[in-house]
Parts: sequence; C-alpha cells; structure tokens
Amino acid sequence: MGFLFSKKHTFTMTYQVMKKFLPVLLNILSFVASYAQRQVTVGDCTVTYSITGSDAATNNNLAGATKTLYIKGKMSRIDMNGSNYKQSVIYDNETGTAIILKEIGAVKYISTFNANEWKKENKQFEGLTVTLTTETKTILGYECKKAVVHLKDGNSYNIFYAPAIMPSASENPYQFKDIPGFVLQYETYANKSSTKITYTATLINFNPVPASRFVIPASGYRVLK
Repeated sequence: MGFLFSKKHTFTMTYQVMKKFLPVLLNILSFVASYAQRQVTVGDCTVTYSITGSDAATNNNLAGATKTLYIKGKMSRIDMNGSNYKQSVIYDNETGTAIILKEIGAVKYISTFNANEWKKENKQFEGLTVTLTTETKTILGYECKKAVVHLKDGNSYNIFYAPAIMPSASENPYQFKDIPGFVLQYETYANKSSTKITYTATLINFNPVPASRFVIPASGYRVLK
C-alpha cells in the first residue's frame, strides 16, 4: 500500500528539516570562515631581503649587501653580508639575550649582551607607537598591511606585514613591537641620519632551519663589548 503526500505536506516537511539543521549549517560555515582567517605561526623559515635606498647605494657597508633572517622556535638569526664585512645577530626570544658576530677582513669579533644590555642597545625604540592602516600591497604572494611606527624622537618609518603568518620568534621585539604579522618590508634610518633604507623580502623558505645556525663559536673571535 503506497502513501500519497500533497505538495503542501512535502513543503512543510522540507521547511521543518531546514529549520532543524540550519543552525548546524551556520556553525559549520562559521567554523570554516574562522579557520580560513586563522593566523598561522611559522616556527622554521629563512627569509632573504633586498636592501634599497640612496644611502644603501653610497654606504660602503650597505652597497651590494644582503640580509638573511633565520627563525627556529624562539631563536632568530640575522646575517648581513656586505662587500667588506659580515655580521650576524643571534637573538634568544626566551631570555632576551643576544650575540653579535662580526668579520672585518680576516679579523673576527664577538659581543655578548644580556637582556638589559640588549634593551639599552635598542633604546631608540622605547616608547614607540604603532598606527595600523588599511593600505595594502602584495609581497611574495602575501597580502601585506601597512603600519606606521612613530618614534619618541619624532621620526617615523613604514612597515608592511603579512597578517596571515606570524613568526614564532621576532628578529627584534623592540623595533617590531606590536606588529601583528610577519614583517616582509620595513624602513630604517641609516646611521641615525634622516636617510631611510628599505628592506624588502625577496624569498621565503619554510624548510627546517639547521640548529647549527644558532651555535655560538667557542674560539676564533676577539671579545668586544
């Protein structure tokens, strides 16, 4: 024996089913949207930056120089390689301590800084404020937002950061304080002058960084402070 359903009855059942499962569907869509917007923390990466600006072209230390940033866990390392010098800064985000390695010609130097000493080295960034803007640009396929950093001495500089990714360690938590994303372009002042230098990421690699990058050499360096 078959059952006959009127169109009105069928519509009523469909409406009731939709009404029952609509909240579930909305929750699923909300979860998907939230997941899509979730910021990803990057724990291992290597980023290469180009260096441009009038001072970069004329300064012997910056002409033709490149910058490479390594991040692994809470450790960061910056390598600056110029035509006549090399410098590496290894920073521990957990302890706030830093090591600077310099090579000038055949001579090598090492300087160590505890947390308070490193804070003093970065005193020009104390009291800075950050203005987040709606301006955007694309760098290495990432939509980056512009932030304007205002220093207490009246100077300011621009930063473009990718909000979709966040490094697990900052290369400089004083210079990039309150930046809610991965810095892929930024400006600095050359030798405390009014001339700005721009660093722009040209390559980013998410392969694991060898732990050997953060090993402090035990010999071969003259101690500086």
